[in-house]
Amino acid sequence: MLGNLQVSSSMHKRMTAPRDYMDSNDLEDYSEQLLSDSEQETNVPSWKLSFPHVLVATIVSFLYGYHLGVVNEPLETISVDLGFLGNTMAEGLVVSTLLAGAFVGSLISGWIADEVGRRRTFQLCALPMLVGGSLCATTKNLAGMLLGRFIVGTGLGVGPPVASLYVTEISPAHVRGTYGSFIQIATCLGLMGALLIGIPVTSTVGWWRICFWISTIPAAILVLAMMFCAESPHWLYKQGRSSEAEAEFQKLLGGLHVKDAMAELSKTDRGDENDSVKIAELLYGRHSRVVFIGSTLFALQQLSGINAVFYFSSTVFRRAGVSSNLANGLVGIANLVGSIIALVLIDKLGRRVLLLWSFFGMAVSMALQVLTAALFSSSSGSFYLSTASMLLFVLTFATGAGPVPSLLLPEIFPCRIRAKAMAFCMSVHWVLNFLVGLMFLRLLDQFGPALLYSIFCTFCLLAVVFVKRNVMETKGKSLQEIEIALLPQE
Repeated sequence: MLGNLQVSSSMHKRMTAPRDYMDSNDLEDYSEQLLSDSEQETNVPSWKLSFPHVLVATIVSFLYGYHLGVVNEPLETISVDLGFLGNTMAEGLVVSTLLAGAFVGSLISGWIADEVGRRRTFQLCALPMLVGGSLCATTKNLAGMLLGRFIVGTGLGVGPPVASLYVTEISPAHVRGTYGSFIQIATCLGLMGALLIGIPVTSTVGWWRICFWISTIPAAILVLAMMFCAESPHWLYKQGRSSEAEAEFQKLLGGLHVKDAMAELSKTDRGDENDSVKIAELLYGRHSRVVFIGSTLFALQQLSGINAVFYFSSTVFRRAGVSSNLANGLVGIANLVGSIIALVLIDKLGRRVLLLWSFFGMAVSMALQVLTAALFSSSSGSFYLSTASMLLFVLTFATGAGPVPSLLLPEIFPCRIRAKAMAFCMSVHWVLNFLVGLMFLRLLDQFGPALLYSIFCTFCLLAVVFVKRNVMETKGKSLQEIEIALLPQE
């Protein structure tokens, strides 16, 4: 039989023999060989089709980073122009009102995403950023600034969880982790962009208003660009719109992979499944385990002290004789480098490995801070050791604990609860983010740096244990395979 010979021999014989030389069995074997070769070449969807859609989605993450950092440099100038200079409570409110708005936005993000779809939700979350950014840029008093920051915050609360959902649902499995890392990189670029744009604020009158006006540009781009992006096929299929889901898969994966993608989708997700998901179901129902894993990961991420370190880094750098601008730049570079490392490794080593080593590296960094505070507090070299350990903390955070939870959670949540479960977990994130930022300086005064950093180190070690016991590896698996593994079908 020709089917048992090498393909090259078969092709040679076909070229040299008469047309009727090959019998029907030979033709069948030869056709099967060609089909097998073709399948091996095309079994992985091209990343190029989905990449533009992912880039548009990461605009939300850029805006998230930008608005977190936009008042960093201009805050003193803003306080002078708006008449609250020296009022530390008012300055704190300018920063924290954004977080309060984000908490409110995160609570409703899942319901919006399930009601109107992922793509329309992006456009809706951009509107508060346009309105709130414009209000901040034009306000003449503190009340207007606080209102504008709160409005922007509601948009930021809706946007990031939907970005994580969307990127997870439209990405081919083999690059889903890489695409998820773009979210963290975009956040870093937003933070660094805000710091760079804020540099002229001390020399140019009213420059802080320009900083807020600039924030409306990417928000407007998001509204327009999302008109040309694909809707999530998972959401469409959940709504019973299978033909539209197929069309979107064709845009994202190519026509050769539509049939397989729809077959995977049908294993767990059911169309016309419009029954509402209640909070009680997330907390006590059959999905409670994955919701517990997700919310605990976000809680440990915040209790590790990362936001406190970001907040306190300028003071530490200044004590070491380093300017605050350079300090912010070094922290930003460490954050960006760590995010790039995650981008390269997340689909090679996997989510679980990055989380384990990231939290362990953060624990080591905090241990160095404790040693510095307890043993070498009077030494001038201790400031440099503290600075180095702080940069190491940021770097190791950005390689895993920063980007992975936002990617892992949409992967482990079943489609039916994905949006609402993300909303619940992000609300935990925002509450703890707010509390850590609010209480850090007071706890630092009461407990001292050695005890406080010991607490952060303990939470990092607890995170290592939690990840090892509860987090499964999702690298390279389809969303349906992950759901079946975590929630065996009844």
